Amino acid sequence: MSRTSQPVRIGVIGVTGRGGLSRHWHKPGDKSVVVAGADINEEYLREFKQKIGESVFVTTDYRRLLERDDIDAIAVTSPDYCHEEHAAAALEAGKHVFCEKPLAITVEGCDRILKAWKKSGKHLMVGFNMRYMNIFRTMKEIVDSGTIGEIKTVWVRHFVGHGGEWYFHDWHANRKNTTSLLLQKASHDIDMIHWISGHYAKRVAAFGGLDFYGGDKPNNLECPECPERDNCPEFQIWPGHQYCVFRKEVDVEDNTVVIMELENGIKATYTQCHFTPDYWRNYTFIGTEGRLENLDDSSKVIVLTRDRVRKYKNLANRSYDVKPAEGGHGGADPLICQDFVDMLISGREPLATPVAGRMSVAVGCAATESLRSGGKVVEVAPLP
Repeated sequence: MSRTSQPVRIGVIGVTGRGGLSRHWHKPGDKSVVVAGADINEEYLREFKQKIGESVFVTTDYRRLLERDDIDAIAVTSPDYCHEEHAAAALEAGKHVFCEKPLAITVEGCDRILKAWKKSGKHLMVGFNMRYMNIFRTMKEIVDSGTIGEIKTVWVRHFVGHGGEWYFHDWHANRKNTTSLLLQKASHDIDMIHWISGHYAKRVAAFGGLDFYGGDKPNNLECPECPERDNCPEFQIWPGHQYCVFRKEVDVEDNTVVIMELENGIKATYTQCHFTPDYWRNYTFIGTEGRLENLDDSSKVIVLTRDRVRKYKNLANRSYDVKPAEGGHGGADPLICQDFVDMLISGREPLATPVAGRMSVAVGCAATESLRSGGKVVEVAPLP
């Protein structure tokens, strides 16, 4: 696609949550403009119309967007369990697609999208915004420069301090909607392991459990009306939320440990906990010549090289300052939105490829199968 005279016209499916990315695409007079939105909630559509403008087309049926000739691209920012249907349908309708991660909640769903993408001849990009965060770009640059040699092992710890707020008050807490949080939440981290190391995982084993959330409360119990709310620590932290995090239907794990073997013999571990008091990600990459690690405030990357240890007999570190950035998700949201538009204009391959999106889901699904079957080793489904 090469557009030089008019902006890329974008329709958004799912206008709240990650649908908020529309503010970065709606730039009348520039390279892109949001012209339509679809959502099953009419109140959300009214709010969307107020933000974008009265002229924007809105509908409760996403298929109306796919029928319009004045829409070039579709942003799929609907809930995870809708991604397969929405992305595949948009590609089949001849639209370019930005699909928020995870690409789908099953490997089969991802492969259906990839098939539609290849057949369509259109562009498909996955919403891996962590590829655009300065902290992870810095880490990839260091690894790619050869500073720490050939990567041999990776350790990732994800402290999800807002776990209750984000994942257990709503649809995320059900397997039928997410498969597991190793797709919804860990798809970012799995992709970072793949992207920075340059290799995909081949097989995994995992353990996990529902160790804090879930319980015996009614599925329709709403927090503001619960008689125990004044003594509930979760209500005290997140008083504005809807359904009880200790309800019976909650069946996704809140505490998981995954081990992976990647191509080239790389060993990796990933841990995710949703009831920690703090929120941050800790990444460590160890190579034949050293290791690197990020600080918890994402302000620095610390590198220790083996030559310094041999030469000076100490653990003196080299540090790389990471520039702060403005915008959602550490400045990544405006960058990934701009990259999507630039991709459509230039025709180049996206930084976050469809195959990368598929492989992160394949690893998450394999790890979920493992942890729910006693921790057995599971082979990651190869590309078809």
